[in-house]
Amino acid sequence: MQSCLQRLNLKSHKNHSVSETTTMKRIVATFAVLALFLSPALAAESRVVFDDDPAEGEMRIVVDGEEALVYQYGDDQDMVHYYPVRSPEGQPMTVQKIEPFPHHRSFWFADKVQLKGAARAVGFYSALYSGSSRGADSKPPYKDHIRHLEFIEGEATKDEATLTAKLVWEMDGDKPVFDETRVMRVVALGEGQWLLDVTFTLTATHGDVEFVSDAVHYAWPYLRMNKEFSVAGSGTITNSEGGVNQAGTNGKTAKWVDYSSTVEGSTSGMAVFPHPSTGPESPNWLTRDYGTFGPRRAAEQSGKRFTVAQGDTISQRVGILVHRGDVEQAEVAQQYAAYVAGEL
Repeated sequence: MQSCLQRLNLKSHKNHSVSETTTMKRIVATFAVLALFLSPALAAESRVVFDDDPAEGEMRIVVDGEEALVYQYGDDQDMVHYYPVRSPEGQPMTVQKIEPFPHHRSFWFADKVQLKGAARAVGFYSALYSGSSRGADSKPPYKDHIRHLEFIEGEATKDEATLTAKLVWEMDGDKPVFDETRVMRVVALGEGQWLLDVTFTLTATHGDVEFVSDAVHYAWPYLRMNKEFSVAGSGTITNSEGGVNQAGTNGKTAKWVDYSSTVEGSTSGMAVFPHPSTGPESPNWLTRDYGTFGPRRAAEQSGKRFTVAQGDTISQRVGILVHRGDVEQAEVAQQYAAYVAGEL
């Protein structure tokens, strides 16, 4: 057991002191996650480790011994999200909460929907404002939220690992609207670079669900770069068609969009690859120079009401590539082609 723990190289959270009790809880939790894998011994040797801390409501995704991103799922959260998301140099690339849009959650997946028979539509993007007080200072418990239930299965090889989570979208405290299954495959690419290949699947288990989001204020998923990585800092947005920054990419169709910046002398970036198996090859995009971006659904489901019938599902698969260098140096176009071809 001790040798396995040494191979896992468990670490305390940055800026955290961890007691022996908390450490042991994390060890047990990590092995509970590893026990879901087809080969726990191989999982312990993998370059990708899922390091769960249920007491904190965080699951750290560690690539080559360094934290790449963190799945935030604590009971005090308005929604599950990923924060921080780190560059190959370990720099935080996203922001978790910022004015004037404190509901932005770094890297998140939500929507505005109405369950058949419910008295109101629920904007899960705005779940923050459904807490005990109004506005940016809203506190838990949240009337509307996207809640993590459990990790259910996974597998690992030397260079990658996969973990599946079950979530529920709830309104009015505990009324389920959607069930969600989230499959997270993480690939170690070397030199601090990594790919998150994530599939979000929503199931209308509890009745017909109508999507009522408008054509402007949604993305699947949403990401919010911090000031240093945004165009407002020193960043550049580039899409697959050669468009640059918000003026050349917002509301445009493209296979992928990349956000790169030079921070503290190091250039790195994040590219988003919507997979054509769950949507259009070249979706329409939301981009903002201040840091927000993400792909939209197919035109017939973008800004138009549509219904997922009870028992049916809707999915979005997307690759998040975190790379060194700018869009050209990182060969983002070639990486996208490899991802779509199943080679990445």
